[in-house]
Amino acid sequence: MAHNLLFPVKKFRVKLKFLWWMWLAIGLMMAAPAQASLLLKVAIEENVDRVKVGSSTPAMVRDSNGRNLGQLDAMRSFYAQSNGAGISLQQWQGNSITIDPENDGYVYIGDRWYRGHTILVPTDGGLTAVNAVDLEEYLYSVVGAEMSPSWPSEALKAQAVAARSYVLYQRQHRGNAVYDVGDDTYWQVYSGLEKEATTTHKAVQETAGQVLTHDGQIIEAVFHSSSGGHTENVEDVWSETRPYLRGVPDFDAGAPVYEWKESFSSSQLSGLISGVGNVLSLNVEAMTPQGRVVRIRAIGDAGERSLDGEAFRQALDLRSARFTVLPQYGSATSKENANAIPTGFLLDGRGFGHGIGMSQWGAYHLAHQGANYQQILLHYYQNSSLAKIKVE
Repeated sequence: MAHNLLFPVKKFRVKLKFLWWMWLAIGLMMAAPAQASLLLKVAIEENVDRVKVGSSTPAMVRDSNGRNLGQLDAMRSFYAQSNGAGISLQQWQGNSITIDPENDGYVYIGDRWYRGHTILVPTDGGLTAVNAVDLEEYLYSVVGAEMSPSWPSEALKAQAVAARSYVLYQRQHRGNAVYDVGDDTYWQVYSGLEKEATTTHKAVQETAGQVLTHDGQIIEAVFHSSSGGHTENVEDVWSETRPYLRGVPDFDAGAPVYEWKESFSSSQLSGLISGVGNVLSLNVEAMTPQGRVVRIRAIGDAGERSLDGEAFRQALDLRSARFTVLPQYGSATSKENANAIPTGFLLDGRGFGHGIGMSQWGAYHLAHQGANYQQILLHYYQNSSLAKIKVE
């Protein structure tokens, strides 16, 4: 049974920004969150020479002290760049520059529209463009970027709670002075307005403020697409044991990524795995109890190399590290021939992602079977409880 506790896991003091609305061509109905929430700083463009910015409505330009520098015209793009000592935007200069839309506006950064406002900060590598956005509004986009908005509502709500927990954990443990989190898969995918939908709004609003906790602390609620039948104990894949990231039976059978096969010729592998030459064999040296490759050795005619499963997965762009290796032989040879050299390798795999925490396809099927989001979450995050943060 889910324990929906009401207590302040951590108190945040937040100065609320204006909430704005505008009609966009994507035709989404935008809604403000029902309760106060913290302001999250998300790095959209990091350490770039320049970045295109704008606003859907006239926007105030301010420096790091909050002093008004001027106003940007609506629906026009402008390039901001680092000038060595700070930020330049049109005729304005500042140690950092903030763009605040007026009258229900949205900001434009790089090539997308976002809620909230823009902060341009000089960094050693140039400048970083940060989107300062309400946590709950941030989740409108994340839920739609990480899970199809057409999926069952209970699965979307499970994703909303997991994503809220994950970003707050990352903010606390990996944020820095410039931003709290990034916007890619290392953090979790955030794409602004284009990934929002009425269903993602509803999932976020109906779980507003809810997080997963263990011993009164928000957990690192990692998730993935599909485990291939059983999720992993975190320490079998990564290094640190977590009591809430335990391997459990998955419900992802029938998912389009549940099973997969990839074939590589020996010459293809030689171009993907450096330092070994033409690959002659692939030997799995260690795997998890669920069959995920932990270490694999590539032996070639110019050397050999041992790689961890995730490094091998990334090198070959595989869906997961859960696979078996089947050598392939040409028509003139066979594996019965002791001197036969494989011409390639078939990787017979399962799942998509690291296999730890919540399986999104498992959540999809559980929701279809009638499970609610609390049941889904407490299945995949063992020894955890549902709680609600209090923002002040």
